Amino acid sequence: MNIVYRVFMIIFGAFIFAVGLNSFTIANNLAEGGFTGIALLIYYLYEFPTGWVILFLNIPLFIIAWLYLGKNSLIYTILGTISVSVLIEITANFRIPTDDLLLAALYSGVTTGIGLGVILRNGGTTAGVDIIARLINKYFGISLGKIIFAFDIIVILVSAIFLGSKIAMYSLVGLFLTSRVIDLVQEGVNTAKAIMIISNESKVITDIITTELQRGTTLLEGHGGYTDYKKDVILCVVNRSEISRIKSIVKTIDKNAFVIVSDVHEVLGEGFSHY
Repeated sequence: MNIVYRVFMIIFGAFIFAVGLNSFTIANNLAEGGFTGIALLIYYLYEFPTGWVILFLNIPLFIIAWLYLGKNSLIYTILGTISVSVLIEITANFRIPTDDLLLAALYSGVTTGIGLGVILRNGGTTAGVDIIARLINKYFGISLGKIIFAFDIIVILVSAIFLGSKIAMYSLVGLFLTSRVIDLVQEGVNTAKAIMIISNESKVITDIITTELQRGTTLLEGHGGYTDYKKDVILCVVNRSEISRIKSIVKTIDKNAFVIVSDVHEVLGEGFSHY
């Protein structure tokens, strides 16, 4: 990936995150997880600038990460963190207060999720809990997801003490949505379906899929664990709109065929997205 493009996208993602945080989270006194949540709590209680607090909290972690985790992706992590911190302060006046906290939480979750997703997709991070989680994982073997989730919950619970349980509950809605949007941005929106077909009529089914749907297929060698028979397994990736047509074709050709349909979050190659 082009370095200039990657740097631009990390900064762009940081801008989206900063606007979402200021416009919906801070404007409506909502909480957040991670180091951002700690910085927000400090801002609500003492009015210290959120962006600079985030940067201050992360400086010791940059040093630790450099010493114990290596410098391979640390440069992009520093870029992402500094960009977020600076842009949070630049966009500090972007505020959209509302009486509907659920709406604020939803918009906060979507915008911050898109921003973080763009940063992560381009090799950056916003440091904080990510670095702590990687260290704990390296030396104690605890999964990254569990560490980050536990840390977020602790921050939200502490926020509930100072901001109230109502704010904490709405913030959890935003936090959940943020995680889902991050996944969506990282995995891509070009979702498709993968279909595996085990049939004695694999050649006929393959020919029809190729000629009628203009989709390529791959034949895998299968071996029945119970019957000990060898047969081809058809693997094909199609758009969601084509799945009904394929099932109809299989049903017409071989009613005894075994069909497996699964979600595919991103497809790169001919007929789908380009690399």
